[in-house]
Amino acid sequence: MKRANISNQISDKTLVNQDLVNWQTKSIYFQLGNIGSEIGRALKWKNKNYKLANSAAERALELLDWTLSDKQNIDGLKEIARIREVFADSFYGDNQYNQTAQDWDRYFYCYSLAANSK
Repeated sequence: MKRANISNQISDKTLVNQDLVNWQTKSIYFQLGNIGSEIGRALKWKNKNYKLANSAAERALELLDWTLSDKQNIDGLKEIARIREVFADSFYGDNQYNQTAQDWDRYFYCYSLAANSK
């Protein structure tokens, strides 16, 4: 049993590493467009189905972390880190920055358009 569990853990880590490598081959427009989709999904479900909302929020934060670790985004690290901070506050915290779902949609809309135009 232990051997199977270790094998599954290694396999899961390999998949995550492959996803990360694939993520880092994408443009910043693609990355932020997808992050915006997850944030929108999280906020849509927040008051309806917290389990779904929380899964989307965790995925958004994971994608933000992957984007922060992407060397091609070195010039935008402050902005990406700020997005992460403000989103975490708006979803899990007191929303001290008073962000609404519409604010997030407006911010990410241009990235989705740019990603889809290429």
